[in-house]
Amino acid sequence: MTGDHRTLAMVLFGAFIAVTLAITTWAGRRRHGSPEEFYAGGRLFSPMENGFAIAGDHLSAASFLGVPGLIALFGYDGVLYCVGFLVAWLVVLFLVAELVRNCGRFTLADVVAARMRERPVRIASGAASVTVSVLYLVAQMVGAGSLVALLLDGAGTQARTGMVVAVGALMVVYVAFGGMRATTWIQIVKAVLLLGGAAALTALVLLRFHGDIGALLNTAAQHSGHGGEFLAPGLKYGRTWTSRLDFISLGLALVLGTAGLPHILARFSTVPTARAARRSAVWSIGLIGGFSLMTILLGFGAAAVLGGDAVRASGTAGNTAVPLLALHLGGGAGSTGGTVLFAVVAAVAFATILAVVAGITLASSASVAHDLYASLRRPRGAGRSAQDGEVTVARIAAVGVGAVAIGLALLARDLNVAFLVGLAFAVAASANLPALLYALFWRRFTTRGAVWSVYGGLLPAITLVALSPVVSGTPESLFPGRDFAYFPLDNPGVVSIPLGFLMGWLGTVLSPEAADRARHAETEVRSLTGAGAV
Repeated sequence: MTGDHRTLAMVLFGAFIAVTLAITTWAGRRRHGSPEEFYAGGRLFSPMENGFAIAGDHLSAASFLGVPGLIALFGYDGVLYCVGFLVAWLVVLFLVAELVRNCGRFTLADVVAARMRERPVRIASGAASVTVSVLYLVAQMVGAGSLVALLLDGAGTQARTGMVVAVGALMVVYVAFGGMRATTWIQIVKAVLLLGGAAALTALVLLRFHGDIGALLNTAAQHSGHGGEFLAPGLKYGRTWTSRLDFISLGLALVLGTAGLPHILARFSTVPTARAARRSAVWSIGLIGGFSLMTILLGFGAAAVLGGDAVRASGTAGNTAVPLLALHLGGGAGSTGGTVLFAVVAAVAFATILAVVAGITLASSASVAHDLYASLRRPRGAGRSAQDGEVTVARIAAVGVGAVAIGLALLARDLNVAFLVGLAFAVAASANLPALLYALFWRRFTTRGAVWSVYGGLLPAITLVALSPVVSGTPESLFPGRDFAYFPLDNPGVVSIPLGFLMGWLGTVLSPEAADRARHAETEVRSLTGAGAV
């Protein structure tokens, strides 16, 4: 990239960082240090504001960088990610959004523990939530590394490391000083920028092909290097029984995983009523649905305008397809239009990464402080000073979570960000979703069932990922020189998700204690009516 590209992009990066730090400073002055203010922003956001913030949380680097890259490389099979993410929101909207808002306070564990013995359930659910959050953070930071590598002409390890560390430092600042209020407004600003940028690029792609989507698809197939196979299923998933099973596994993870993501579920606690939570979900699904349609066009547009070889040449994972597409649509390398459009898209992508990592870090630090610390250290019935101490622990936890995510992101820097998010979804669907659904809908569910459900999904998911081709055995794996890939699938969901549900059922039927029917009835009434909800 030319010096103009770098200068303009850095100026836009700096402008967004300045705006977000101003928001953080403003929010930090308004906070009072209470858990409700830090974790839920005082529950003062409107449905529209929260809907934009939810869309901002959900539309990550995977959505803007990873998914179009997969579509540009694999055509029809890459569209699975768009479909999976969108269908997942229908699950969230119609199944859990309002119920979670009514039953919970700040974290997923609040919902599961509402009718159980709190300590073991909170420890298990908190550990699972932190694991999911760290995996999701890794994907965003890999996206940041890919972006700076493109911006700085294939920057070396030092530059990519510096970008990942800078993103980690900024996310800690946002969370530690601004809490949920700052994070929400950063998400809103980012959602507006992202939707506007995607709409502008989509319009340019359609103009390039005079609005003829058929011509766009045919050109994409011709330039992809795969011919007609590019528009048919099976290019990535379908050539062998292993890839077909991987396809099913990935689909399960994407569709079921969103309902178990801690940072998404926490969003429904930032509005004052259950009705507002429903309206927030409606706003978000409209925004996410529109963006998903634009993402599909951008992926095929990248294949048509750039060609599959050019996308691979910039990065085998395809993470740089959209910025390169912007460069070409604006007039090509060296042109003023190309420079401006590339810089704007790169800045929007950077804003996307910063905003999402802030939301995920807040959710993970809340799990550490509100679930793990409060269960292990804070005495029962502790007062306001202990709650203030919990907020302090949450700020410290943000630093620790950021450090772990940075280290893992440096290992995973060559993997596609959408694929990495798929792993986070698999763990969320395996560990969090079974316990959540059982707690909301199964009268007989017990504390042992909840703990077994979480660990019964979490441990197999992590173990199978460690023993999969993602970690070893292939040139694209984390450790390409090693081979301990005893599990043949890239995504563990087809095994670990049923195990989570099975262990929850088994733990319940083998539990020596009976379910507390009175607490279940109270939870059921509260979840359906909102009576007594905070």
